[in-house]
Amino acid sequence: MSGTKIKICGLRRMEDVRAVNEAKPDFCGFIIEVPKSFRSVTVDQVKELAAGLDRDIQAVGVFVNAPETLAAELLNQGIISMAQLHGQEDEAYIRRLRKLTDRPLIKAFSVRTRKDAEKAMESTADYILLDQGSGGTGIPFDWSLLPVIERPFFLAGGLGEDNLETAVHRMHPYAVDLSSGVETDMWKDPVKIKRAVDIVRGF
Repeated sequence: MSGTKIKICGLRRMEDVRAVNEAKPDFCGFIIEVPKSFRSVTVDQVKELAAGLDRDIQAVGVFVNAPETLAAELLNQGIISMAQLHGQEDEAYIRRLRKLTDRPLIKAFSVRTRKDAEKAMESTADYILLDQGSGGTGIPFDWSLLPVIERPFFLAGGLGEDNLETAVHRMHPYAVDLSSGVETDMWKDPVKIKRAVDIVRGF
């Protein structure tokens, strides 16, 4: 058993909720009010979808340069358990959001150089998420750019059945984050979700 947790991101249908309820990942993500993403859902949709989640699965709201009040409202209402900041949110943004809620925050960083990785380490968010920068492309970034990381981090970008075991054993992330890697024809695939969870669980 690896001890690494797993997050399935980009849920947008009740079928997706049923799939994660069956597979039992630790987290699932909803991309909230991000029109440029085909996985985006509205606040009303999030409320409906999250209500159907198994209690053991934490709902994560993914925001891109959203008003702090939007993330805080959904966190404080218990619709989502954590907020993932996936835009250009800076430390000032995080400080403002912390005044509105005490719920955990994840800050996403694009890693193209070692300097990007070092900057991520300095974030005051509860967790950092390391990605290759163009969400949902299915392409991993160069993991050798990462220094030794002594804080909990989510590893994202191009993860799927073919490299998930390697990612867990080599990088020792707090959690792995999958989206396109568990899709078929741009829709979440229950079989791929289940297999990914099983790989991380160590079966």
